[in-house]
Amino acid sequence: MLLPTLRSLPFYLQAAVGHLSILAAAKPIDALLLDPRTPDDLKQKLVKVTQIREFAVRELGLPDNGSYREYVDIGRPAVAWNVVATSEFSLEPVEWCFPVAGCVNYRGYFNKDDAIAYAKVLQNEGYDVHVSEVSAYSTLGWFGDPVLSSFIHTSELNLVRLISHELAHQAVYARGDTQFNESFAVAVETEGVARWLARHGSETMRKTYFAYQSRKKDYLDLLTRYRNRLEALYASGENATAMRSDKARIFRELKNEFGMIKVGWGGYTGYDNWFNQRLTNAHLASIAAYHSLAPGFRALMDQQPDMPAFFAAAKELAALPKLQREQRLLALEAGTAGAAPLPVNKPQPARPVRAARQTVG
Repeated sequence: MLLPTLRSLPFYLQAAVGHLSILAAAKPIDALLLDPRTPDDLKQKLVKVTQIREFAVRELGLPDNGSYREYVDIGRPAVAWNVVATSEFSLEPVEWCFPVAGCVNYRGYFNKDDAIAYAKVLQNEGYDVHVSEVSAYSTLGWFGDPVLSSFIHTSELNLVRLISHELAHQAVYARGDTQFNESFAVAVETEGVARWLARHGSETMRKTYFAYQSRKKDYLDLLTRYRNRLEALYASGENATAMRSDKARIFRELKNEFGMIKVGWGGYTGYDNWFNQRLTNAHLASIAAYHSLAPGFRALMDQQPDMPAFFAAAKELAALPKLQREQRLLALEAGTAGAAPLPVNKPQPARPVRAARQTVG
């Protein structure tokens, strides 16, 4: 579904002003590490980020450029807020199209109130809407993406995940395909964490991560099952009143089943905020954008001897028409004949794709 983007000048203006204000406040990490006024805990985190960035370049072949060499204290818990929307009886996200980035499945705001206001407009028009916090975003190498206070104080493994993910967008990018781009970055971040754990992880860190992965699998499997139920409902041809009632019942059952699954997690509350919301199709669409094609990318990674070869193969996919590359990734996940190895040209180290990823804009 394509939503018209008329009257977009204020939106573009807030995006430009928001991003440029962040760049203007950036300070070199090297200078902050030498500054006696920099708090010790921040220095420790900046040193860790620098190590992770160097690791991502060396071990994963990710772009070595101006990204994550500067730091910005943005003074708020999130750098931006993304609005995702779907129709009442659809799990397909609305797309917004922009001159450079192409079409994306979200609309980003640097001001939370602006995001909520736009979400209310969409809700009044009958859309299911989800507003989510964004801790980081990528400009695909057009600018040097700085380290932000919105994510600097997270755990070591989360820093590995985030930096690997955002740099991955600079390595491979399919214009106008959010699902492809985010799933690719999730596959790269997963590999980044695995390699970091192998070289730098303690036994405690490994156990913590494996427990996290197990819970995440439970969570994604649960959402996939209920997404399938909703897709079947929306294709059933029921009248709107009956479909609306069945939809509400399915979301109630989703929450109830999550409560039962959570019992086996030993008190873990990391997904509580998500389930405590009024869940809609847009919530499921936002998760699918990041994970639905990731297994296919992991299978592609298993086919390739090293990361440069994987990036080259992913770029071959990115050059295909959208439906064809999606089918190819699904075939890779299923291990079917349609997933024969891509003919990859001589692998070259990953380079930034010089196009703006308009995560916010």
